[in-house]
Amino acid sequence: MRLTNRNKASAYNFIHTLLLMFLVAGAGAFILEEYKFDILGWESVFLITIPILFLGIFYLNGRQIFEYDSDGEALHFRNRNIIPFLSKPLSDEFPKYKLISYEIIDIFFIKRLYIKISSKNSGSIMLKYEISFLTKKEVNDLKASLNKVVKSN
Repeated sequence: MRLTNRNKASAYNFIHTLLLMFLVAGAGAFILEEYKFDILGWESVFLITIPILFLGIFYLNGRQIFEYDSDGEALHFRNRNIIPFLSKPLSDEFPKYKLISYEIIDIFFIKRLYIKISSKNSGSIMLKYEISFLTKKEVNDLKASLNKVVKSN
């Protein structure tokens, strides 16, 4: 089974650009408010804090693009950010028989996938992927595919 949200990268780029534009416009409005107009008073701080808050939430959700491929004898996971220099992309490929278990953590708007695989050296390794930008249907398909692999082991 193949699962990817790579086709949504342009939408994520648009949202990121829009949030940055709001931050720049808010900073400009804050500077004008403080030094020229002085209409809002202390509430002018919200012109900067609200765009920073939304941008922080966008970054806290983690890497936006997630790809999963279970065709063949190996499982392949890729997790990357739409901004190449922001974080290093994750890419792991291992045989299906090494998969021990998996767990999906869902806290508010942050979703994480934890994969436990067997290893010769340390017994088992925990791999972490950020799946916050997957839809509910995509997460359910991922669960079904991983359940099938775990049951066959």
